[in-house]
Amino acid sequence: MGEFFKSKKFKILACVVAALLAGTVFSVISHNGSSPVASVLSAAFSPVEKFSSFMAEKTKGFTMHFRSAATYADRVKELEEEVEKYQLQLVEYEQTKQKLAVYEEFLDVKEENPDFEFEDASIIARDSADMYYSFVIAKGSTAGIKVNDPVIYGKYLVGVVSSVKLNTAVVKTVLDPEVNAGAYDVQSREYGYVTTTNELSYKGRCMLPGLEKTTSITSGSVICTSGIGGIYPKDLIIGTVEEVLNDTRTVSVYAVINPGVEIADLQDVFVIKSFDGQGITTTD
Repeated sequence: MGEFFKSKKFKILACVVAALLAGTVFSVISHNGSSPVASVLSAAFSPVEKFSSFMAEKTKGFTMHFRSAATYADRVKELEEEVEKYQLQLVEYEQTKQKLAVYEEFLDVKEENPDFEFEDASIIARDSADMYYSFVIAKGSTAGIKVNDPVIYGKYLVGVVSSVKLNTAVVKTVLDPEVNAGAYDVQSREYGYVTTTNELSYKGRCMLPGLEKTTSITSGSVICTSGIGGIYPKDLIIGTVEEVLNDTRTVSVYAVINPGVEIADLQDVFVIKSFDGQGITTTD
């Protein structure tokens, strides 16, 4: 221990302590009057005083910055909540707009066909593995929907109800080979039926087969339901002819039809629950 008191480190430490004590004395004196000694000490400790003031200002600024950051965080949270609210409102607006567009589409159909009894329905499920684009609607037998009720979008035929539960129903589309609808060409008045094949369905197309080679049906012809069979009312638009091709299996030709609606993009449809002539087989 004696070696320590004699060491250089101890002497430096003693000087520092002495300086601090002198600073304390100076502080007392400077508040009660000045003297030559006080002036000297003031000059000696001026850097320490400035450093202390500097650190105080920085600390104050840091505290203010910390409070400001907390305020900004609260404001950001408020803005995020407002954005979320407006996003929900936008979704509701888009859904309402789509519903309005659907009803506008059906208004003309209703006016032209006062005998039609409609039921609107939203599409709630699709089978991604189904290449024929069948879907499930959120209406069933409790809404009066039955098997073989035609399903439309505006003036366009979409398909037919294939099975029904209490609150849901499955719809097979015109892109399903099992869906066959009596049809005719609006311009030439040639009659037939619309069906499809796996190859055409994959391309989103159906067909009007069994046409004579001398057929007047050409690209751009509009194909509508004929009403024959009693399942589909007359004059629903099925689609437009893209091309007429030779059937390699027979001596006839067939028309490739592009459906009037993008079935894969539909969100809402209407089911025709009843119409004049429903269930009655007719040869027109």
